[in-house]
Amino acid sequence: MTKHGDSQTKKTLHELAKEFPNKTYRELEKYRDADRQEEAIGIGHNQPPDLVEVMAIENDKLKGRSLQLQDALNKANKEKNDLYNRIAELIEANEKEVKNLKWIKDQDYIFLVDENKKLHQEVNELKADNKKLAKEVDDRIVRAREAGM
Repeated sequence: MTKHGDSQTKKTLHELAKEFPNKTYRELEKYRDADRQEEAIGIGHNQPPDLVEVMAIENDKLKGRSLQLQDALNKANKEKNDLYNRIAELIEANEKEVKNLKWIKDQDYIFLVDENKKLHQEVNELKADNKKLAKEVDDRIVRAREAGM
């Protein structure tokens, strides 16, 4: 048997990690420190951890989870603020467009639009007449050539 304080009675973190693969580094440190305290007062290694240790470990886990949730909440709040800002920008742009489109209802504008439609119709009719006249001229030239002129 080894004496109290020998290196063989004190387990390293590496040995503890092999023995308890599911525990975190912090939990292993607490376990190691608890073992050393038990050795100092002569308690055996196989004692179950006391309630304070278990609660401390659970508290550390809960703190970690709380930090994760707080980070997720902060990220969601930032995204929400970005969306609110984008909505405000779109509303402002829409209001400017509405102001620009109000003049469309003006009577002068309506008259100009109607006049523009009439002019487009007239241009289309003139183009059609021009095509008919060009075809008629071509036909007369062909007839004149056939007649020997």
